[in-house]
Amino acid sequence: MMKQPLIILTGPTAVGKTKMSIALAKAVGGEIISADSMQVYRQMDIGSAKIRPEEMDGIRHHLIDVLDPDEAFHVVRFQEMAKAAMDQIYGRHKIPILTGGTGFYIQAVLYDIDFTENGGDSAYRRELEGLARENGPEFLHRMLAQVDARSAEEIHAHNVKRTIRALEYFHQTGKKISEHNQEQREKESPYNFAYFVLNDERQRLYERIDRRVDEMLEDGLEEEVIRLKDRGFTRDMVSMQGLGYKEMLDYLEGNCSLEEAVTIIKRDTRHFAKRQITWFKRERDVIWLDKDKVDYDEDVLLKQMLGELKRRQIV
Repeated sequence: MMKQPLIILTGPTAVGKTKMSIALAKAVGGEIISADSMQVYRQMDIGSAKIRPEEMDGIRHHLIDVLDPDEAFHVVRFQEMAKAAMDQIYGRHKIPILTGGTGFYIQAVLYDIDFTENGGDSAYRRELEGLARENGPEFLHRMLAQVDARSAEEIHAHNVKRTIRALEYFHQTGKKISEHNQEQREKESPYNFAYFVLNDERQRLYERIDRRVDEMLEDGLEEEVIRLKDRGFTRDMVSMQGLGYKEMLDYLEGNCSLEEAVTIIKRDTRHFAKRQITWFKRERDVIWLDKDKVDYDEDVLLKQMLGELKRRQIV
């Protein structure tokens, strides 16, 4: 049986994936599935750098604005929703383009990772959540480093959700989730795919990140977080742990100045971009698109992608 086509366009935050994905979708007759853990939420537009309707330029997008901020979103739910969207896209004889910066979500779809054996142990999970509340997220992260150093390296100390999942997996199976993910990663993909990673020279990327954070503030990030807070959304929700949101909450609750919050958002976003690049370097069959090597000519990048897609008989 012929494998269905799948295009992935990813890269670190603020590299310019959104604009490139629209040009690619137009060129190949594609529809875009957002592989982003924040853009899925309604009312969270500025801090998530969500694509605006006018930027979509007529291209159909999936998994944007589909959940309320008090709903949990995790890789298993993403995988289910993305596969459902892909079925619809194939039904319209279009090509799905997974676009976004959450590498683990992309991997879950690309290699159809099996999460069934990680059903969860709610009592142990509650215990870990309690430990995180009492002792802070770093405490849990140190626990993880003792049993699974590679996962601790890949997961940010403040990502309590993923830290708990990794500890829970070890608790249940006695195996490291990093080894399980590696095994799953070595599976053959059920898709005929091309995995593009858009990248830029690091200093320039960091400048873009700083500029983007400044623009978010100009666009009303503070007001957006005040609105969310007023509607009863709290920092213990997965959505409010997102970059930019938890720092603005700290400022609004009087824990730091606005200037300090902005400095932390910029610093942590740069660290996040660095971790994203590390993740993509570990993935197999990745095609790097270096913006600086083509003098930032997006037409050249698009031609490179189309050439590769033809070579792989995806288009």
